[in-house]
Amino acid sequence: MPQPVLSCQSLSCRAGGREVVRDLSLDIAPGERVALVGPSGSGKTTLLTTLGGLLKPAAGRVLAGGVPLGEHPGLRRETALVFQSYGLLSLLTAAENVEVALRAAGRTAREAGAEAAEALARMRLTAYAEHLVEELSGGQQQRVAVARALALRPRVLLADEPTAEQDKVNRALVLEALLASPAALVVATHDPEVAGRCDRVVELRAAVSRR
Repeated sequence: MPQPVLSCQSLSCRAGGREVVRDLSLDIAPGERVALVGPSGSGKTTLLTTLGGLLKPAAGRVLAGGVPLGEHPGLRRETALVFQSYGLLSLLTAAENVEVALRAAGRTAREAGAEAAEALARMRLTAYAEHLVEELSGGQQQRVAVARALALRPRVLLADEPTAEQDKVNRALVLEALLASPAALVVATHDPEVAGRCDRVVELRAAVSRR
């Protein structure tokens, strides 16, 4: 079997002063699609944020390509996140939000502009590319966040409820775009259709169980 592109070993996470993920070990293969499901408060967002290297585990460790994430911060650049709160910069336009991420990843200004335009077009946002984020609806902001993540061409894509603000048509658009990416996908979702399209489901409760 290929080496996991992302894994965690005996991972425990805390949020709001309580343990929400306990002793979880999980391997994500290259290109695999994994759904995290469970009720609100079960630790899905905390787990994604920890896998992305933005939170430190309470116990255990996260590895990217077999290397502990904390020992090689550069590995984080191979991971893109779609935050439930979008994580956009409100004083920038939709296009600028994507371009800033691409420039930080090493693209030239010309490359960043072209790739941002392509990513936004894929999310049916060309007409809104020059709109400030605060002028966009919640669903449009969410699609900007997805466009930004996909434009980075990551090895691992972590997405927190990426279809929650979408109508039926745009939910299908976002889902197909995520599944078409060659990145390994870990998606937290309450949407049974999204979970059903994944290769595997990890169910989070007060304590973690797997199926």
